[in-house]
Amino acid sequence: MTAELSPIDNAKYAAAQRSVDFVESGMKLGLGTGSTAAWMVRCLAERIRNEGLKVTCVATSKRTADLARELGVTVVSLDDVKWLDLTIDGADEFDPNLNLIKGGGAALLQEKIVATASDRMIVIADAAKEVAQLGAFPLPVEVIPFGWETTKALIEETLYSLDVLNREVNLRLNRSRPLRTDEGNLILDLNLKRIGNPRQLALVLNQIPGVVENGLFIDICDVVVIGNGDGRVTVRDINSGRVEDTSIDLAQSANIFAELGD
Repeated sequence: MTAELSPIDNAKYAAAQRSVDFVESGMKLGLGTGSTAAWMVRCLAERIRNEGLKVTCVATSKRTADLARELGVTVVSLDDVKWLDLTIDGADEFDPNLNLIKGGGAALLQEKIVATASDRMIVIADAAKEVAQLGAFPLPVEVIPFGWETTKALIEETLYSLDVLNREVNLRLNRSRPLRTDEGNLILDLNLKRIGNPRQLALVLNQIPGVVENGLFIDICDVVVIGNGDGRVTVRDINSGRVEDTSIDLAQSANIFAELGD
């Protein structure tokens, strides 16, 4: 029940609820991964159930696909549809230019493929994810398992020539074992504190042998939907410069989760 949610979850719900207003019947839609994206999938399922909305979706992870199918959302592969009208996903950080850090949920590779195969990308986030400069959140880098320690050493060496504040690189674990992505790869988390030139860093990291992809999303996001714990929502469009403030009635949303079997 929404009334029992924490302020941060109310903020995520508000952003998610507003974001599905952008979805139109007949769209091919990318579904992101993470806690905020999970709220979006539930809100989308409510529109499908109540309004008969017809959409075909591509998920950015197995867990998102499983949730969507459980809620009655049609999920196909990206190869089935080739191109998408819209992707809605969360972010770990976003800056004033709508550059992002993503990958906290270890799905950055599929997320970036899906987002770049879309006409538009909408990011949904709570207000705490907005930063003046990227880097406080560790930057995920997906690497292949073969020679990963060598890849880690190459990344650490490369960071000395780049505009970052810190250069700590850690292998992400799942309990005591290395975390594996849906593709069977590993994640290295770069604790940089501050990224002075995100575009340069993204390009340089992807030149290192063993690196599959990094979690910097540059010039990919078109719109950010920012939720607050009291239901206020701000929508920013980077292309038009338009900013829209609305509000979601949290009290009226309590039934969505019970009705969807939550």
